[in-house]
Amino acid sequence: MNNRSKKINFKHSFIFFLLCNIFSLIAFKINTLTISPFICLLLILSIGISHGSLDNVKGRKLFQILEIDNLNIFYLAYISIALIVIILWILIPYVSLIVFLIIASYHFGKEDTQFLIIENSHYNQFLYLLKGSLIILAPMYFHFDETISIFRLLLIENENFYNFLDLIESKKILLYCITLSTLANILLFIKNFELKKFTIFLDYFSILIINYYFSPLVAFTIYFCFLHSVRHSISLMSELDGDDLINGFKIFVKKALPLTIITAIFCVIGLYFLNITYNFESAILKIIFIGLASLTFPHILLEYLIEKNEK
Repeated sequence: MNNRSKKINFKHSFIFFLLCNIFSLIAFKINTLTISPFICLLLILSIGISHGSLDNVKGRKLFQILEIDNLNIFYLAYISIALIVIILWILIPYVSLIVFLIIASYHFGKEDTQFLIIENSHYNQFLYLLKGSLIILAPMYFHFDETISIFRLLLIENENFYNFLDLIESKKILLYCITLSTLANILLFIKNFELKKFTIFLDYFSILIINYYFSPLVAFTIYFCFLHSVRHSISLMSELDGDDLINGFKIFVKKALPLTIITAIFCVIGLYFLNITYNFESAILKIIFIGLASLTFPHILLEYLIEKNEK
């Protein structure tokens, strides 16, 4: 990624950091401030989901590299993987959750940092995993009981799983894990140092701040929509038009809108049927997290295949 894009991402991180502080101060002053799970869902279905809505374009690019003409195979494979993830979540929810949290940690760490890192070594991949784990660890550390409640709403009924979580919470293992994540941030920061790498610590403190002041769902929504998704979208806009980001934004919106709308429609349909069996808030949480898991797996696999075959 060029210096112009790095500068844009640095400004984005700085603005996000300031806004996190402002909103956290408001939340601190107004103890009754609450954000509805429905608002979180709307943000995720619009801003959050849109950053993956060019996967069809990336799929076409991958098939051109592989010299496969029938793009319907891509759509079938993508949807099949998403459905398999949902089925596996229903059959073995706690295993699916653990795998999803590990993969999501790596994905968040890599996507939020790799534009600053030149070397693509296994060592850096491991640092990405540790760095991204903060997204999972921070809500558990600051709001343990609320996080456990969300896990229970996600069909996780294995008591051994919760006994294990109670153990790591009581033994302060979560704090040690956050320390490891902090160390990963430091190592990524000092390696081939440049001023724009302060982005890493702006993001780090932003994540801690929002998780301290807000509930796990709200904190995740703020991070996922306004840091992770916006950053990924900026990189896509740069790819679409590296000389004119405004034009890149227009092209991005035009290309991302169809799949964003289709995904949102399916989520609303799923919410309708889930609300027959579960209460509205529980149905929303299932749509957000299980739905995101089903989209994250094919999204990450696609990114990996493109990266591997381009080399």
